[in-house]
Amino acid sequence: MLPELKRLIEQMGKEKGIDKQIIIEALESAMMTAAKKKLGPRAEVEAHYNEEAGEIEVFQFKTVVDKALDPETQITRDEARKLFDEEAEPGDSLGIKIETASFGRIAAQTAKQIIIQKVKDAERDNIYDEYKDKKGQLVSGFVQRFDAGSIIVNLGRTEGVIPTSEQIHKENFKRGERIRAYVYDVKKISKGPQIILSRTHPGFLRSLFEMEVPEIAEGLIEIVSVSREPGNRSKIAVKTHDKDIDPVGACVGMRGSRVQSVVQELRGEKIDIVPYSDDPVKYVCSALSPAKVDRVLLYEDVRSMEVIVPDDQLSLAIGKNGQNVRLAARLTGWKIDVKSQTAVAASAGEGFKALLRIPGISESKAETLFAGGFKSISTIASAEPAMLTTLVDENEETVLQWIDEAGKIISEEAGGKVA
Repeated sequence: MLPELKRLIEQMGKEKGIDKQIIIEALESAMMTAAKKKLGPRAEVEAHYNEEAGEIEVFQFKTVVDKALDPETQITRDEARKLFDEEAEPGDSLGIKIETASFGRIAAQTAKQIIIQKVKDAERDNIYDEYKDKKGQLVSGFVQRFDAGSIIVNLGRTEGVIPTSEQIHKENFKRGERIRAYVYDVKKISKGPQIILSRTHPGFLRSLFEMEVPEIAEGLIEIVSVSREPGNRSKIAVKTHDKDIDPVGACVGMRGSRVQSVVQELRGEKIDIVPYSDDPVKYVCSALSPAKVDRVLLYEDVRSMEVIVPDDQLSLAIGKNGQNVRLAARLTGWKIDVKSQTAVAASAGEGFKALLRIPGISESKAETLFAGGFKSISTIASAEPAMLTTLVDENEETVLQWIDEAGKIISEEAGGKVA
């Protein structure tokens, strides 16, 4: 090996960002492979890096015997005493230093390939370890090329890929253009680490706000939830435990500077910033912004809300193709059913009239039942008797009769007339 091996190891470690011990192990492994190619597969060989001498020392171990039947693993006592150790006895294990220069061109080439492969493997492991810790973070790079619709991004020491499913359909990038993306996943495959990037993930929007709004990075403002339809519209819910801070105002910034920076990065995606509230009704009403809400009916057991809005606010609350209410539902985690005041009034009238079809239910009882949430014949038919008796202050026998009659009406309307 070259006298400057020590310097080369140090240099390679710095350039590739690899622990020099990994390079030394690669060299030792390569030299052992080269030695076995020359000495035979059964030869007992060891290789060690001698830092002082600046070389990889290779030793072949042979057992001292009276008569050597296997030259690869045995040496006669006379030969051992003559060449290596005057006191050698049968049964001793003798380490014989092998000159690496004698390995020949093919063995040296094999050793070189092993070193290159080991260093590549170590580089890949380093890159994987680096980027698996960056999962869920923003990274920047340059568009290097396009491959079957995917964008290949040069990240410096490695490449990332933005699959078509993680791209915003309205966006177009050119080769060499700077691009930001969210580290969505890091996979370990045979070719090396595969870094999956995304510009559609809700985490991308969250990370952009963390970068633009110092109060978020400092933990003074918390992004509670994000819902996104990439390229079109997004909603984020924010809160703070510091009453002196306006979380929405801080995210918007002076004259909208902060939110506009995010909108610019997303090529014009509209962003609604919503104040989070522990009160689910207040939270849902804010999430439906910019629409104004008249009143809300809460069904906590099924995590659902019926939201009534003025007639002129209906299209605004629902949004184009249902986008506004859909994003609000994802943001809050509540099922939201938006209705206009006119539609609610009409259905209420029909529901009230339907209750009067049940024999024994008077107008006053129907009003009480309707106000209590029993707004159709089917809700009476499936009701628990105890709930009805409590609500209308009737005995159980009467209530059971209502339930029975409601069941008969449903059966008749379904075509299965009860005798």
